Amino acid sequence: MAKLTYELLKQSAELSPIACSVLSVEKKPDGNCGEIRFYAINEIFKRNYYNLFAASAEGEKPDYDRFQETIEGQLYTAHLPKEPNFEDVCFRAAWKKEYINTYVDTTRMYGFWTQDILLPVAGETDDPNIAYCQFMYTLNKEMDSGKFASVSPDIASFVIKACLELRNENEFEESMEAVTSDLRKYTQSFAASIVTIDKDFRSFEVISGSVENDVLNIKEIFSHFPYEIVESWEKLVKETNSIIIKDEADMQFIESKAPEWVATLRENNVTALVLVPFIHQGEIIGYLYITNFDTDHLIRVKETIELVAYFLSSEVANHLFLQRLEYLSNVDMLTGVYNRNCMNVNVDELSLKLEFNPKPFNVGFFDLNGLKTINDNGGHDQGDKLLVYSAALLKEIFTDDKIYRAGGDEFVIISFDSKKRFEEKIEETRKRASDPEWMYFAIGYYHDESSGNLRLAMRYADEAMYKDKNSFYEKYPEKRR
Repeated sequence: MAKLTYELLKQSAELSPIACSVLSVEKKPDGNCGEIRFYAINEIFKRNYYNLFAASAEGEKPDYDRFQETIEGQLYTAHLPKEPNFEDVCFRAAWKKEYINTYVDTTRMYGFWTQDILLPVAGETDDPNIAYCQFMYTLNKEMDSGKFASVSPDIASFVIKACLELRNENEFEESMEAVTSDLRKYTQSFAASIVTIDKDFRSFEVISGSVENDVLNIKEIFSHFPYEIVESWEKLVKETNSIIIKDEADMQFIESKAPEWVATLRENNVTALVLVPFIHQGEIIGYLYITNFDTDHLIRVKETIELVAYFLSSEVANHLFLQRLEYLSNVDMLTGVYNRNCMNVNVDELSLKLEFNPKPFNVGFFDLNGLKTINDNGGHDQGDKLLVYSAALLKEIFTDDKIYRAGGDEFVIISFDSKKRFEEKIEETRKRASDPEWMYFAIGYYHDESSGNLRLAMRYADEAMYKDKNSFYEKYPEKRR
C-alpha cells in the first residue's frame, strides 16, 4: 500500500478538474471525529478560497502567491464556522471509506447550491489516528436539477411517492399527515412532524405529526414549547442547511448554542434528531422535525429529508398564503374577532343548517355605550383601545363561541351553549363591563329552543339590546351624543 506523503496527496488534489482539498481527519480515542484540516489543496480550491477570504478580509488583501500557506495545515474552522454535518461526512469518507455525493441548498449561507463529493483515500500514514479523504465541490447560483436528481433509486422512489401524495385531491392537512407518517417509517424514526411559523404573531403550529405506535400526542408536547425555542432554530440553521444530532457529542454542541431547546430534548428522551427548514423566498416558514431516527443510515436519512423538505416548502408556503388570505378576509384587524363579512357568510350557512336541523342556540348583541364620547374626549386612539379591550373581554368570557364585530361599536355572538350557561356568561359580562366612564355594554340576547330561525333570533336580540341602551342613556343622559 502506498505511503501517503504530502507530495503524493498534493499531486492527487491537483489532478482534480474542480476545487479539491485533501482533508486530514483525526479519530479521537473514543472513536469520534477529532480535528479536520486542509492538508493539501489544488489551485482551483486556492483561488475560490482566496476570493471568499479576500472579500471578507478587512484592510489589505493577503498575497495570493503565499495564500496557500494560510490554508494548508489549518483547521477547517480557521475561517469557516464549525459544521457537525460536514464533520460527519468527512469522518465517514476518511475512516469508514464511504463515497459520498450530496447536493444541498446553501444559498442562505453562501448564495449557492453546493455539490459536495467526498472520496476516501487509501494508504499508509505516519499517524495511526489520521486518515485522509478528498473533498471536492461545485457551486451553482440556481438549482441544477440534474445534480439534484442524482440520488439512489430508493430515495428517488420515496421522494416521488411523497410528491404524488402532495398533488392528490386530499385536504392539505390530510396530505401532510400521510407524508409525515411515510417519512417516519422510511427513516425508522420515533416521531416526525411538520411545524409552521408565523414571525409576525410570534407563533408556531404543528400541522402534522406521526409517532411510533401512537404512544404520545406530539402536538401536546409542542404545546409546552415557548416560541423562543422555535425562534432559536433559525439562528442554528444560518450556518448550515439542516441540524443533525446523531450522538451525545452533537447534542452537547447544540446545547452550547441552544440550551433551553436541548433541555426539552433530554426531557423527552430524544437522542437523535434532524431539523430541516422550509425556505420560501429566502425566509424560513417552517420545519421538518424528526427524532430518534436510524443513525446507521445517516446519509440516506439526511438526503431524503432535505429533498422532501424542498418540495414541502412550496406546499407549506401556498397553505400559509391561503390561510393568511382567509384571515384577512374574515378577521377584524383591530380587535382580532371575526368581521362583518365573516358574520354574514356564517349566518347564511347556519340559517340553512338550522332550518333543516333545528337545535337550541343563543344570540347575543353587545353595543358599547358612550364610544362617541370616548372618541370626542380622548381621541380615536382611546376609542380604538376601548374596542380592543372590549373584544378581549368577550373572548375571555365566551371562549368557545364565535364573536363578530358587526359594526363600529357592536359585537354579535352566536352560541350553542345551554340557555343557563349562556345567561351566566351574559351576567359575567354585565358585571365586568359596567363602567359608564369606560367600558359599558348595552346587551340584548335571545335563546331559541326549537324554531331554528336564526335571523328572527338576531332581530329579537338586537331589539333587546336597544332597549338596554335606551335605559343606559336615561340613566346617563350626558353620554347621549
